[in-house]
Amino acid sequence: MSDKIGVAVIGSGTMGAGIAQVAATAGHKVVLIDSNDSALDNAKRGHEKIFNRLVEKGKYTQKQAHEILSRINYHLGLNEVCDCQLVIEAIVENIEVKQKLFSEIELILSKNAVIASNTSSLSIASIASSCDYSSRVVGLHFFNPAPLLPLVEVVPSLLTDSAVVEEMVSLMKSWVKIPVLAKDTPGFIVNRVARPFYGESLRIYEEGVADFATIDWALKTFGGFRMGPFELMDLIGNDINYTVTETVFKEFYNDARYKPSFTQKRMVEAKLFGRKSEKGYFSYAFDAENPSPNKDEALGMKIFERVWAMLANEAADALFWNIATKEDIDLAMTKGVNYPKGLLAWVDELGAAKAAEIIESLREKYSEDRYRVSPILKEKAIKGEKFF
Repeated sequence: MSDKIGVAVIGSGTMGAGIAQVAATAGHKVVLIDSNDSALDNAKRGHEKIFNRLVEKGKYTQKQAHEILSRINYHLGLNEVCDCQLVIEAIVENIEVKQKLFSEIELILSKNAVIASNTSSLSIASIASSCDYSSRVVGLHFFNPAPLLPLVEVVPSLLTDSAVVEEMVSLMKSWVKIPVLAKDTPGFIVNRVARPFYGESLRIYEEGVADFATIDWALKTFGGFRMGPFELMDLIGNDINYTVTETVFKEFYNDARYKPSFTQKRMVEAKLFGRKSEKGYFSYAFDAENPSPNKDEALGMKIFERVWAMLANEAADALFWNIATKEDIDLAMTKGVNYPKGLLAWVDELGAAKAAEIIESLREKYSEDRYRVSPILKEKAIKGEKFF
């Protein structure tokens, strides 16, 4: 596959517009497609605003910015994808809608073109099942904001041709991205492994252990996370974050480890989405005053260790089930969601026995299957072994 293939991106929202920007910056001619004219206009204005800012900061010359922008064409309808060798879908997270789109795209494209989905948690095999040539369908999961975060999860289905996977890995590297290979399971790497960051934090709140501000403070202070779980959920959008959690929970046959929170469900029902609605766990209205955290260090450390242990256990379990290599699991968490350390390397630092002990104590207290130690973490704890 040529390095400068024609690329189509379907869906001009935040993710689609960001992916189009990445591809154009890498030198490709890009067609950004949407069924909504105003959405396309917003994407175009957004691109122009971004590159004006980048020129002001000295990242690009005016000529370079103009050349990149000139490579992006904005179109209504799918006909413009016909000459593209790669199509990346970035539309709503709905399996039926995606399947319908993929079946329509396939009729227009050449048989050698690759069709990719930017889904964050849906089955690539299920999406590919709508295509006659399912061997050329693959997952390419970018992270928001796509121009800034380097990680891309490359997710083949059971039917994806190995040559397509190799081509996509090579292409993502040429886009100055960091590709990791993930098995086609719910949430892939990041959206599976990261669930306890949100879920266990919500559980701690619901138990009355601490409020939102205190939990965020604890994880930033003692864990070194750039953002706490509640301010991050407010940034992502509670509606989006809840949908991913619900999808992973259902796809894992209602495994208690991924059980959604009633607190977050009620936030979504009340349309308290976070920053985009000016109120979520915190208020973002002008001159809003939010509660201060309780900076009790013993409490803060206890909160951090509980969430860390659950994250470590999830990373270990992803390795146990061969979702990805240990290197790619740690790379995914540091490059996809800016974790301060790879979780498996973090276990090596603090000890598998410590993580296992915390989880076992929670299981003893609550008698819930949610708190079960991964076999590989338990083995490392017993043998005193490390992951690296």
